Amino acid sequence: MECLAQLEALCERLYNSLDSAERAHAESTLKCFSVNTDYISQCQYILDNASTPYALLLASSSLLKQVTEHKLPLQLRLDIRNYIINYLATRGPDLEPFVVGSLIQLFCRVTKFGWLDDDRFREAVNELINFLSQPTHHFAIGLKILNQLVSEMNQSNPGVPLSHHRRIACSFRDQSLLQIFQISLTSLYQLKDDDGSKLQELALSLSLRCLSFDFMGTSFDESSDEFGTVQVPSSWRPALEDPSTLQIFFDYYALNKTSLSKEALECLVRLASIRRSFFVNDATRLKFLAHLMIGTKEILQTGKGLTDHDNYHEYCRLLGRFKANYQLSDLVNMEGYRDWIRLTAEFTLKSLESWQWASGSLYYLLGLWSRLVTSVPYLKGDAPALLDEYVPKIVEGFVSSRLDSLQDEFSDDLSENLLDNVELLQDQLDCIPHLCRFQYERCSVYILTVMEPILQIYMEEARLQASADGSELSLVETKLAWIVHIVAAILKIKQFNSFSGESQEKIDAELSARVLQLVNVTDSGLHRLRYGEISKQRLDHAILTFFQHFRKLYVVDQAADSSKQLYTRLSELLGLHDHLLVLNLIVGKIATNLKCYMGEEIISHSLSLFFDMASGYMTGKLLLKLDTVKFIISHHSRDHFPFLGDYRCSRSRTTFYHTIGLLIFMEDSLLKFRTSMDPLLQVFVSLESTPEEMVRTDTVKYALIGLMRDLKGIAMAINSRKMYSFLFDWLYPAHMPLLLKGISHWSDIPEVTTPLLKFVAELVLNRSQRLIFDSSSPNGILLFREVSKLIVCYGSRVLALPNPVDIYASKYKGIWISFTILSRALTGNYVNFGVFELYGDRALADALDIALKMMLSIPLADILAYRKLTVAYYALLEVLFNSHIVFILNLNTSTFMYIAGSLEVGLKALDTNIVSQCASAIDNLCTFYFNCITLGESPNSPAALNLARHIAEYPGLFPEILKTLFELVLFENCGNQWSLSRPILSLILVSEEMSTNLKAQILASQPVDQRQLLSMCFDKLMTDINQSLDSKNRDKFTQNLTRFKNEFRNK
Repeated sequence: MECLAQLEALCERLYNSLDSAERAHAESTLKCFSVNTDYISQCQYILDNASTPYALLLASSSLLKQVTEHKLPLQLRLDIRNYIINYLATRGPDLEPFVVGSLIQLFCRVTKFGWLDDDRFREAVNELINFLSQPTHHFAIGLKILNQLVSEMNQSNPGVPLSHHRRIACSFRDQSLLQIFQISLTSLYQLKDDDGSKLQELALSLSLRCLSFDFMGTSFDESSDEFGTVQVPSSWRPALEDPSTLQIFFDYYALNKTSLSKEALECLVRLASIRRSFFVNDATRLKFLAHLMIGTKEILQTGKGLTDHDNYHEYCRLLGRFKANYQLSDLVNMEGYRDWIRLTAEFTLKSLESWQWASGSLYYLLGLWSRLVTSVPYLKGDAPALLDEYVPKIVEGFVSSRLDSLQDEFSDDLSENLLDNVELLQDQLDCIPHLCRFQYERCSVYILTVMEPILQIYMEEARLQASADGSELSLVETKLAWIVHIVAAILKIKQFNSFSGESQEKIDAELSARVLQLVNVTDSGLHRLRYGEISKQRLDHAILTFFQHFRKLYVVDQAADSSKQLYTRLSELLGLHDHLLVLNLIVGKIATNLKCYMGEEIISHSLSLFFDMASGYMTGKLLLKLDTVKFIISHHSRDHFPFLGDYRCSRSRTTFYHTIGLLIFMEDSLLKFRTSMDPLLQVFVSLESTPEEMVRTDTVKYALIGLMRDLKGIAMAINSRKMYSFLFDWLYPAHMPLLLKGISHWSDIPEVTTPLLKFVAELVLNRSQRLIFDSSSPNGILLFREVSKLIVCYGSRVLALPNPVDIYASKYKGIWISFTILSRALTGNYVNFGVFELYGDRALADALDIALKMMLSIPLADILAYRKLTVAYYALLEVLFNSHIVFILNLNTSTFMYIAGSLEVGLKALDTNIVSQCASAIDNLCTFYFNCITLGESPNSPAALNLARHIAEYPGLFPEILKTLFELVLFENCGNQWSLSRPILSLILVSEEMSTNLKAQILASQPVDQRQLLSMCFDKLMTDINQSLDSKNRDKFTQNLTRFKNEFRNK
């Protein structure tokens, strides 16, 4: 008892002490209970005899960890299960809630893990019925256990293969889930009059968990509306078709208790989402729909509970599910449809009036109306949908509510606005085009009526020298921004097939003309002085968004010829009679933004639009005809575009020059290329003439950073051999020394080295076979020699630097880019690397040596901690093992083992590509061993001798890797089994003894009664496999391995 008292004191300190050192000491002392299976009996002793809740919590949580992390014998798991259920029955009502919760989790976990192992685990639900027939405390414990059991069965556990989890979940679904749902319904009926009871919440929560079960293994996100239909099994049909099932959830909502109403609505949302095929016939399904419609209509009539925000949100979701799961013809033929659609419209209009309170819920309401109107063309029968009456009102309500709310926003905080949140704005506007185009003429008249007075005020302000009230102009700009966004959203989709395309095109022209008219004045007069204002930036964002959608609909390659009605009307209104004039207007606005703005947001948006236009073949050709584009191509300097001198916009430079590059290379002219590169040539000349003592200045630093970003953009635009030769001949040999000079002087400044190295990484990338030189050309070798100098220069200097606080930004980032450069250069297929050793050139050897030093300078834990570093590291290893394995084998044994060990660690990565790269590298290593050592009488090359020596010193390397590979195939859901099968066969052929020992290990870890069956599976693995690694033999083994895996998992 004295020891128990000490343990209780330790538990008290573990859970309650404010001293971290004291807590750490207690945790270390008590850790043995959760990691050592010998302490399981001690945990039971604590549960039987301890008097403090914290000791009981320690015992239950330790048992939970033991059950989760160890493969305990079947009888022991049954004993734990039986002990816990009896413990809860006898002592549960007297325990603290957190102890009860931990014990329940333990019971459910051990039940889940043993579900497929013994029938007694599957009797859990029947045993729990005894709890439900007893007084309140036991009733509550029974419901809590069922809640946790459904939750436990529905979620996967770390370390448990997903396929095994699905087998358990499906078995539980088929055998017990319906019974539990019926228990929840029975409990709800019994407790309906038990006002304020906690049991009501538990029973309702249990119903929701059952309806939210992942019936089909799709793992949908329950927080999202996009869970689609609920795939309830057909065996649930009697329970769900019973009208009392739907009604009980409406009744619980009507109790109007916050703790119940939200979950009652969530249950109704899922019931409204049941698959159509669940119902036997249309009559039954329509009866179910009628019940839903009546229930929701009563809520709309009374408004009960809708003042609570959570209820309001769930109710909007419920309304949204009507059209998501039922056809419009089903709805309009319902007896109460007329009242329901009227009440829903009134509810939507009220929601729009208070949209700030309901902004997150409007998505579902607008989505409902959008789906309703898009179904009208397919509506059959004479029953009126009544949408003509309500949809225009909703559009008007949406527009007016946005504009009316702006005054309040301006009085509160100008900086917080939905216009600044792209995702929320997209959600708000997604449904508007469908609604507007349904009654396009009426809706467009309203939008024009609202827009024209505001536009008139804005145009008058342009004529003034100074604005009397800046806030008033900001309000006008923000209103215009909203209207332009709405017009842009309308143009995002094409007109409905059921309406006249020509008439809608004319209306598109009317709306577009107002926006284009706005563009003509937005950069004139007083407005030229407002580029720093947030409201002005919001308006320009909206205009750019409008251009994006208008361009795709009416300016892209084929659309312009089929849009005669639009351009006829634009010609009448604005004199814009074809798409080339509109394109000129768009480019003019882009150029103005690039000249006048200094902020990253507008510059980035403008360049994105410019890039999209230049990427289209015909649109790009049209751009080259425009004087504005010609000016940009020949005058791309900071004197004309100040953002190029703003360091905050340095990332946008790459996009800018990528676009310019696309336009330059469309003309396929060397003269055009050289002329266009003059601004960059001037920067090169300036930097090359800078004295050594002046290199480490900010002026040089920022000029070099900008130049590298610019060149990367130009390189990214190249997709042909001829264009690449233009750039390469322009750079080499005249300007390549500047890159080396930049690395040598700025190696300790990542701001400089990162863009420089990224440019080189782009330069060596053989995209679209652009780096294929003529057979007589030495350019591939010359390029690699320059790359080697750069990597050696950077690597030798960065390795000598001390480790700073932010080691990733200062060192690791540059190192992984260097790895990427070397990987791309080695796999580009434009260099015969044999010539370097043949002629005594150290370029390849030096590059590989410095890459190895950089690899070894980074702890493996850090390599795995930074994703981009991980990807670059393993990509380089795959290349080295594939094409330069002799370099790897000639390393000393400790270095070789470190690299080989990192491959084994990489096999356990979550990234499938990394796993495949590691498997490929291991396969190349084992293939070399098999061909040169296993098949050979004796190793006959230095590399083979070295490999034999490495393996002799560490004989456990191959067995460990083979074990890891088998564990991946057998126990994980690997999507790259083909890649993993390659090294497995190579390892098996390397040593038959090794594979025999592994087979014995795996069999020993399995239950005795299953070992004979598994042994036969192993024997089949090598059926028809011979002692070779040719493709046919490998493919046969892959088939055998797939069969072996399936038989093993279905044992």
